[in-house]
Amino acid sequence: MTRRRRCHETYNFNMKCPTPGCNSLGHLTGKHERHFAVSGCPLYHNLSADECKVKASTREKHEEEPKVPEESNRHATRHQTPTSKQTRYKEQVNEMRKGRNSGLPKEQKEKYMEHRQSHGNTREPLLENITSEYDLELFRKAQARASEDLEKLRIQGQITEGSNMIKTILFGRYELDTWYHSPYPEEYARLGRLYVCEFCLKYMKSQTILRRHMAKCVWKHPPGDEVYRKGAISVFEVDGKKNKIYCQNLCLLAKLFLDHKTLYYDVEPFLFYVMTEADNTGCHLVGYFSKEKNSFLNYNVSCILTMPQYMRQGYGKMLIDFSYLLSKVEEKVGSPERPLSDLGLISYRSYWKEVLLRYMYNFQGKEISIKEISQETAVNPVDIVSTLQSLQMLKYWKGKHLVLKRQDLIDEWKAKETKRGSNNKTIDPNSLKWTPPKGT
Repeated sequence: MTRRRRCHETYNFNMKCPTPGCNSLGHLTGKHERHFAVSGCPLYHNLSADECKVKASTREKHEEEPKVPEESNRHATRHQTPTSKQTRYKEQVNEMRKGRNSGLPKEQKEKYMEHRQSHGNTREPLLENITSEYDLELFRKAQARASEDLEKLRIQGQITEGSNMIKTILFGRYELDTWYHSPYPEEYARLGRLYVCEFCLKYMKSQTILRRHMAKCVWKHPPGDEVYRKGAISVFEVDGKKNKIYCQNLCLLAKLFLDHKTLYYDVEPFLFYVMTEADNTGCHLVGYFSKEKNSFLNYNVSCILTMPQYMRQGYGKMLIDFSYLLSKVEEKVGSPERPLSDLGLISYRSYWKEVLLRYMYNFQGKEISIKEISQETAVNPVDIVSTLQSLQMLKYWKGKHLVLKRQDLIDEWKAKETKRGSNNKTIDPNSLKWTPPKGT
């Protein structure tokens, strides 16, 4: 009997998917026989291996169909209007996005809830009945594509299951699942779980070592100068040259949650602005951004991160607002260094939109100037123009670009601002105690 070998895939059959009850067979993409990570687990995504294969076949058929050239005019001039084909496609998509889907059948939902009670959050939450079938399918396609990319990296040997990938970190009172690989020393990375002091950011191999460290650690806040404080929120300016080890550890920690970050050890040319939230035990890390001491392109942010446990609470917007406050004090216009992470890009677009709508709300003149907006907000004109275009507030007419004051968007922003009220997290310029550092 001859034994068949698959040259393009190698499997370690001693490895096992971490999802309870999973036998590691099948793959979310429907293209592989086995999986070893949650990202490729059909059971975690509330599917079977056969269902994944059917979905993969459907996607392949759809990709073979001729596509509507909806992006063929991406670089066209602004006065060109969409083609009739593009308009029909847009109308079709809008129609598909109306209403929500009907959700899972009753029996399947009851079975899923029983599993939740037995195993806790070891499965993906139910996504049905919260958005349209069209958008849910887009999300499923993105999941499958991301899982396929990870599988390719694994096959190429760039990712190895369980050996050099930190999956979780114990950080203060939180246990955090990591998102990306970070180049911690191999003896730590191969453990799978890392224990990190939330004040000095030293990383350790076990909870016992962490407990002993915490009993002796005298740090209760980041090193450097406290340049901002309002209520429980503080921001510390940490010099990468003076506090090299802390900044390197901060970069390694950040890489666990950032895709595009490449700076780990060369921290001396940077300043780090670390935001914390204080209680009776100390100042807890909320997030940070780094900034070049001398940026020829006037970047006011090189890298920015909000810790996962503080995401979707307004802290990311505060960090961005703080970076622009520093630019105002320096009497410069600023912009973040590219490329931005996916979450970073969403946060910046949301921030720029809010800044522009607030400016429009308070504007009393007749003609709005992009240059004046930039001078008052410290936002780069390029970012202002791109935001105005996305809001359809920029029109090309008789050889000139005109800024349109869309009252509907302004009223919508004001209503949300009023609703947030005192819960709105903002930076108070009067609480800043900072002078621009001299070049080193």
